[in-house]
Amino acid sequence: MAVNKMTRILSDKIRYPKSVLDKLGVKPDSKVAVLGVKDDTFLKQLHDRTADVSEGRLRKNLDLLFFSADSYSELAKLARLKGYLKRNAAIWVVSLKGKQARIKDVDVIAAAIKAGMVDIKVVSFSDAHTALKLVIPIAKR
Repeated sequence: MAVNKMTRILSDKIRYPKSVLDKLGVKPDSKVAVLGVKDDTFLKQLHDRTADVSEGRLRKNLDLLFFSADSYSELAKLARLKGYLKRNAAIWVVSLKGKQARIKDVDVIAAAIKAGMVDIKVVSFSDAHTALKLVIPIAKR
């Protein structure tokens, strides 16, 4: 009986996969800022999901910050960006993947640690981009 239930759950996950916004944790009441992410499909879906989105400018007490970074100098901004988050919020670093990548996941992780953050999740953001979720460690919140 338990096997059939587990099979049904797995089957449903395959037939009805989560959307990218669900994987990114965007909720209808999320306060979101987007810096440098130029994906029209993502931006439309984001505005459809939550009304509290600012593009190209920062605000205090954000739940989520989507930050495009493809260089070491952009990653150096993480410590400053962290100051705009709620204590339990996240920065999603969106960067090129594959052969077009200018930085690697390990570079993002190293920059996160330097900024006092940790990586907890990776999502395939689009065909060309990946996203790493960075948060303030629980012990430091």
